[in-house]
Amino acid sequence: MNDAVRTTCPYCGVGCGVRVQSAAGGWRVAGDDDHPANQGRLCVKGSTLAETVIDDTRLRRPMMRPHKGAAHAPASWDAAMARVAEGFGRVIEAHGPDAVAFYVSGQLLTEDYYVANKLMKGFIGSANIDTNSRLCMSSAVAGYTRAFGEDVVPVEYSDVENADLVVLVGSNLAWCHPVLYQRLSRAREARPDLRVVNIDPRRTATCDIADMHLPLAPGSDVALFNGLLRYLHDNDCVDQAFVDAHCRDSEAALDAVARGCDVASVARDCALPEDAVRAFFALFAERARTVTLFSQGVNQSSSGTDKVNAIINCHLLTGRIGRAGAGPFSITGQPNAMGGREVGGLANQLAAHLSLDDAAHRALVQRFWQSPAMAERPGLKAVDLFEAVHEGRVRAIWIMATNPLVSLPDADRVRAALERCDLVVVSEAVNDTDTLRCADIQLPAATWGERDGTVTNSERVISRQRPFRAPPDEARPDWWAICDLARRLGHGDAFDYPDAHAIFDEHARLSAFGNGPDAEARRVFDIGGLAGLSRADYDALEPVKWPVPARPAPEPSRPYGDGRFSHPDGRARFVPTVPRAPANSPSAAYPMILNTGRVRDQWHTMTRTRLAPTLASHRPEPVVDMHPADALAVGVQAGRLARVSTPWGSLVVRATESGEMKRGEIFVPIHWNSQTASDARVGALVNPVVDPVSGEPEFKHTPARVTPFEAGWFGFAMARHAIPVNDVPWWVRVQGVSFNRYELAGLELPADCAQWARSLTGAPRDADWIDFVDAAHGSYRAIWLVDDRVEACVFIAPRADLPARNWLAEQFGKQRVSGADRAALLAGEPPRGADTGPTVCSCFGVGRCTIVDAIESKGLTSPAQVTDLLKAGGNCGSCLPEIRGLISEAVTVAE
Repeated sequence: MNDAVRTTCPYCGVGCGVRVQSAAGGWRVAGDDDHPANQGRLCVKGSTLAETVIDDTRLRRPMMRPHKGAAHAPASWDAAMARVAEGFGRVIEAHGPDAVAFYVSGQLLTEDYYVANKLMKGFIGSANIDTNSRLCMSSAVAGYTRAFGEDVVPVEYSDVENADLVVLVGSNLAWCHPVLYQRLSRAREARPDLRVVNIDPRRTATCDIADMHLPLAPGSDVALFNGLLRYLHDNDCVDQAFVDAHCRDSEAALDAVARGCDVASVARDCALPEDAVRAFFALFAERARTVTLFSQGVNQSSSGTDKVNAIINCHLLTGRIGRAGAGPFSITGQPNAMGGREVGGLANQLAAHLSLDDAAHRALVQRFWQSPAMAERPGLKAVDLFEAVHEGRVRAIWIMATNPLVSLPDADRVRAALERCDLVVVSEAVNDTDTLRCADIQLPAATWGERDGTVTNSERVISRQRPFRAPPDEARPDWWAICDLARRLGHGDAFDYPDAHAIFDEHARLSAFGNGPDAEARRVFDIGGLAGLSRADYDALEPVKWPVPARPAPEPSRPYGDGRFSHPDGRARFVPTVPRAPANSPSAAYPMILNTGRVRDQWHTMTRTRLAPTLASHRPEPVVDMHPADALAVGVQAGRLARVSTPWGSLVVRATESGEMKRGEIFVPIHWNSQTASDARVGALVNPVVDPVSGEPEFKHTPARVTPFEAGWFGFAMARHAIPVNDVPWWVRVQGVSFNRYELAGLELPADCAQWARSLTGAPRDADWIDFVDAAHGSYRAIWLVDDRVEACVFIAPRADLPARNWLAEQFGKQRVSGADRAALLAGEPPRGADTGPTVCSCFGVGRCTIVDAIESKGLTSPAQVTDLLKAGGNCGSCLPEIRGLISEAVTVAE
């Protein structure tokens, strides 16, 4: 791929390098061997990016509606932006700058983020700009800032590989950050003495690599790490020289754990065996090279910031920071959440790691920007922002590259807020999302493959996103639209950027402004060495890890390697933490705990991933995962439908029993939306409680109940064309290769199933329609053929155990269906051995039946043997835990 464009994956915060090359009918994507994050590897989401480059689903031109409830109509960019400017200007004049807001996203490039923050905070004069990153990593930002004086991640991916102990806390690394998980897995194979501890209420796929799994009670992380802090102190594991020379407030933190934090108390509070707690504490104590890697299970909590600081306290006490193979590591969920943090993307931040609460910092940024109206206080954080919209305190909002009607807690209230807002502007790349439907003005945005700029990953590496195609029709970069609004509001001179390169240059210069060892606003974040790049140098910029000062030190050093932190006195802060229970506890009415999160092959609200058939194969529909005893107690059967309810909302999804859940806890994935399911927006169920410091919502702990959803019939349809299912009581849409699949259910069986099925699929009266009615059992099957190819099929039955979908899906790839195939299709039963089973390895399309047959017939005993034979597990490796489980099951059966 010598002529390939080198760019960066738009999914998680690992920040993998990607090479893209034109191919027949589309694009070919491969990992970039020269990128330090992934060294050529990609997960299945990155590998299938080419499947998502589809113009048919794009928002191609601005759309406007004259009033709420009216239909949207095409408009010119000039007309659309004139209305945006008039609306924002009118609200500012009548109600002040705090009556308008931007809500942005970790999917924006750093250059987009920079101009959005500059306009809102420095020229409109309000800090009402927040980001969906508030929902995933703001507790880490607050914790780092409290401890270090600056939001600096002091760990690198190589530290994970070089540690002697890796503690994973609230992170399903195997599914959410597969490439980094594989780096850890390979390091463990190379150094068998490397130990891994997984701390998570669920027994996730990540447990496959763990020497120890601590399934602690939800929300008890502070109690666990407070206990660890006391254990380290009581067992003489304190690096006293480091603490004395480089830290403050250790006495206060130790006083806070002096009582009630012994091993027995911690075990009781965390619902863990005492021996397991003691073994973890001892392992941490004896291994100086320890990385504690944490993610949403820590951050997404009403005590998330304290959880982060409880972890950091243990690293400060032992001096395990600023050195190779050690440190507290927040792994971010979005491709540019870190870049947003650099430019002040959160409502309580300023650009260039400066503080909005500090008058001197505000003056420094205002002097650099030469801005007329600097924000003087923090703005509204995400949940509070949309509540202000609901109350009418914010009257105009511009939402960019995010879908808050699916992702925010209490999401139905968010919808109500936007429906009553005076002006809602949404920039979006695709033509249908829940949030886009609420927009008064829809602006078509350029997206991955078309945008030009930079992103920063979890280990502070800045990488280029480069365009390899032109945006369709009138789609434009977000920075361009923001600068257009600035010009119309009278600030054109300050936003007269010819391209993203000019914005990056200003961003780099601001990072160095007032910075340096003895400067007025000393900080670690400094990319002054990248200021002044020519356009050619910017285009050719290789991945680079900050800091990159204009005058680099003679010997490169990692952040805080010299023991000097970012607080004015150069000392880190211990932060005393007190365990707090989640805000809302289970009750008799809502006795279970709802946890939410990702599944392996989907991402966020599926705006992009729902387009890729490969990604739909592993977990094709939303589910509620339960412990079998809980399911039995409430009368829910695996494979049938269940209603999940909380005080804030409800949904209906299929029940599963994966074996991951403890009693009293349930899990529902976050991804499904109104375009992909009739009733699966889990954000509508989540309590809108937030951390008092970070403002991050408590996505991991909402009281809930589960009850059976008594469907009168179940079914599914597959068709080469879209079919109307909105009148079906329950449905899920799954993207296939050259077809759509619809899982269906209803309360009463249609009186005439044949007529209903023909109407659903749009089959004409003279269609080649083959069907079978089993009136005695209430089942119906139909196949519609066009020129001997399958056009559609429909299966209906009173039970949920319908024919396997995978083999039927394969028939849509055939140019001609034989007579034998017709009979098999109608029966819904493939010829013996033809069904590959549910997908396990999405990268290579290998099903469960294929793998099990190989294990049993060939006597395979290791995942490596499965990979050698079938390729399964040979790309991203995220299916290896599942393959290992299948091998274990086969051995158990054989015994």
